[in-house]
Amino acid sequence: MTTLGPLIYSFFEDYLKVQKGLSPATVKSYRDALLLYLHFVAEDTKHRISRLLLAELTHDRVTRFLKHLEDSRGNGVSTRNQRLAALRTFFEYASSRVPEILIESERVATIPVKRTAPPETHFLERDDIKALFANLPVKGHEALRNRVLLLFLYNTGARVQEVADLHVENLDLGQQPRVRLHGKGDKWRLCPLWEETASLLRSLLAERQSELSPDSLVFVSQKRRAMTRFGIYKVVRRLTGQLLKTKTNGEAILISPHTFRHTTAMHLLESGVEMNVIRSWLGHASLGTTNRYAEISIRMKEKALQACEPPVSVSATYPRKPVWRNDQSLLNWLENL
Repeated sequence: MTTLGPLIYSFFEDYLKVQKGLSPATVKSYRDALLLYLHFVAEDTKHRISRLLLAELTHDRVTRFLKHLEDSRGNGVSTRNQRLAALRTFFEYASSRVPEILIESERVATIPVKRTAPPETHFLERDDIKALFANLPVKGHEALRNRVLLLFLYNTGARVQEVADLHVENLDLGQQPRVRLHGKGDKWRLCPLWEETASLLRSLLAERQSELSPDSLVFVSQKRRAMTRFGIYKVVRRLTGQLLKTKTNGEAILISPHTFRHTTAMHLLESGVEMNVIRSWLGHASLGTTNRYAEISIRMKEKALQACEPPVSVSATYPRKPVWRNDQSLLNWLENL
């Protein structure tokens, strides 16, 4: 039977990166899931990870590992399901290379995904956006970069990793400003830029004109180092701290770069932009993903309608029969038609 080490290596380096073309962030998610599982199996078998055998990766240990995630590590259902999806993919790949474990792979594939309520989709109202940009700092080394960063997130609805990976060569700041974003599944998409966004980007890049090259990153730290996705999260959290938003249960909402992505989608929808255009704008693989924004919008309108319903006392003043039924001359005319 093939040893475990080379199989795992080919799974990551060939299958995930080359054949499937997954992003580095997704590959790391698979890595974390498999690493946690290997540690669990090593502890369960009393072996070192380097001594584990492929035959020791079983369906029974996968089910107990998933229970361990929830009971001992305190992971939520969505995290549990994510780990299961990664292990299913690994077992499926392993069985294609080592047919002897096909039975275990089939059994792992039958482990059900736990149902979980979809997370609430939070977005900022237009007044929130106006207040945010009105109160942003205008002085300091990072003031311009932070303003451009937030405006770029709102303009494009880009994922945080797409922003972190943005290079100068991906920008076209000419008469029709646009940006090429590298998204999930190794897919590229074009997104138009507002003139204000383009103007601020020009000013931002002008500060580093002497050191810029086509492959330079657009958003960098004060020390000219690449901003990570976590660094961008921190900047967004710090700058949006004054916006008090709460969930339906009253808990405070921590605004993230993804909140701006939801905001872009909702504001495009409210402006009458066609759903397929929004799908292309955000880089969704499926129109069903985009349709949830329409569902949110409909629910909001229904709540607004309920809030505007006339009181019963007002409704009771309206005649129950149409007015024309009491107009004798009109009734006579209808009978003689």
